[in-house]
Amino acid sequence: MKVAIVHYWLVGMRGGEKVIEALCELYPEADVFTHVYRPERISPVIRSHRVTTTFIDRLPMAHRMYQKYLPLMPLALEQLDLSAYDLVISSESGPAKGVLTRPDALHVCYCHTPMRYVWSGYHDYLSSAGPVIRPLMPYAIHRLRQWDLATAARVDRFIANSETVAQRIWRVYRRDSTVINPPVETRRFATAEPPGDHYLFVSQLVSYKRADVAVEAFNRMGRKLVVVGEGEEFRRLKQMAGPTVELLGHCSAAELDRQYASCRALVFTANEDFGIVPVEAMAAGRPVIALNRGGATETVKDGLSGLFFDQQTPEALIEAVERFEAQEHRFDPTAIQAYAARFDRAVFKTRLRETIDSWMNGEEPSLAPARPAAHSARGRELAPA
Repeated sequence: MKVAIVHYWLVGMRGGEKVIEALCELYPEADVFTHVYRPERISPVIRSHRVTTTFIDRLPMAHRMYQKYLPLMPLALEQLDLSAYDLVISSESGPAKGVLTRPDALHVCYCHTPMRYVWSGYHDYLSSAGPVIRPLMPYAIHRLRQWDLATAARVDRFIANSETVAQRIWRVYRRDSTVINPPVETRRFATAEPPGDHYLFVSQLVSYKRADVAVEAFNRMGRKLVVVGEGEEFRRLKQMAGPTVELLGHCSAAELDRQYASCRALVFTANEDFGIVPVEAMAAGRPVIALNRGGATETVKDGLSGLFFDQQTPEALIEAVERFEAQEHRFDPTAIQAYAARFDRAVFKTRLRETIDSWMNGEEPSLAPARPAAHSARGRELAPA
């Protein structure tokens, strides 16, 4: 069986790339296809496979400004020749699932979220676009949205990385999906006793992650917050940060592990698709103070591994931190680590392999399809056979 793995771009090792790494381990003979490839930033596991890029990789400044070429990516995907492959696994949150496959091949899409640029995050991206790009975006994104809907029909089976994303897939594509959470290397983390005196925020520093909420809250409280991450918001957040807030920028894996182990708790302000960062913090035995939306509601167990706040505001976060400190002694690092083990990389690989094997054999998966309860009756009528 010949296997192709398609990913939107390989420019760093974040959550989506960790999925690709696990897929490469599951299918050691697979070939990898992507728009843009920066091998120096990618793990040896992925680099050991043959990686083919689209023409986007050869355009000017593509390795740094690849997202600017988003309107060309549908055309680029359709130029890839995947006719030799029996199984195609696309990893989707940027353009990846639109490849053309052989009629008798199985195309499985592991969806991190329907393209955020054109769906849930469209207005955020539009408002943050520069004066040259902004007037062109409505037309370009409209066409991209039409293409994205059309290419959902090219997928035989969808896998969602969370119940939250399964609901988005149903809303956007009207397709069922099987939920398999992404892999987290939970066994690599250790905890420190006692913890340090600081809280931790880990994220790519882009607007929708709402790091500004955390920085403002900890400025007001005068408590220590360490921010790990880089991105377009870094400079603004640096200007916002008071004397108790430290921005470290990019950290090595070893330094990040040390920060997880030594913090009092992780602060998580994003409405995320799944959210690997909270699981990593829990794997280090640390509780999570999380926004009560999105993937965090599926990973953080209130009272056992953390607690929630309901509004994306500094005031709501301040109240949650104070509530946490009143019961901090109740959070048991060993129990939190044991809970996090359910998201381990080995669990992901076993569930994914069993599910895809069952589909290759013409069987239905043991995992039930997921869709919002409010749409159940409609779903049975409209979902593709």
